[in-house]
Amino acid sequence: MSDVEVEEYRQRREITVEGRDVPKPAERDWVLSEFKAGKSPIMTATDVAARGLDVKDVKYVINYDFPGSLEDYVHRIGRTGRAGAKGTAYTFFTAANARFAKELIAILEEAGQKVSPELAAMGRGAPPLPSGHGGFRDRGKGFGGGWPWS
Repeated sequence: MSDVEVEEYRQRREITVEGRDVPKPAERDWVLSEFKAGKSPIMTATDVAARGLDVKDVKYVINYDFPGSLEDYVHRIGRTGRAGAKGTAYTFFTAANARFAKELIAILEEAGQKVSPELAAMGRGAPPLPSGHGGFRDRGKGFGGGWPWS
């Protein structure tokens, strides 16, 4: 996240745990308390900053970058849809992530979620779609289903 994006979030009263460095514990605690109290509807965090966060009623998780492992992916999307609640996870998945396609498809299918045609093609080793395609979103209890959006 760039400094400009961070400043835009702050100006809109959206709280950000900045991505390049681990925030000081006091700052992290303050950001988390503001988010939990509903004073800020959006919290942005890196994997490092997000470790150990436990927040109830997270409605959406947006994965701007697909994580480096499927275990981390499951951990990230598990922040929504906890305790039987419904939540939605949006994940940007591109040709650069194709090596995860087969295992991701298995995770989605095991959770009873829809797999987008673009992701299915990647899983079969088909050439990637032109730029602007290949994203999917996850819906449901943590895992969610995938289909392209426009």
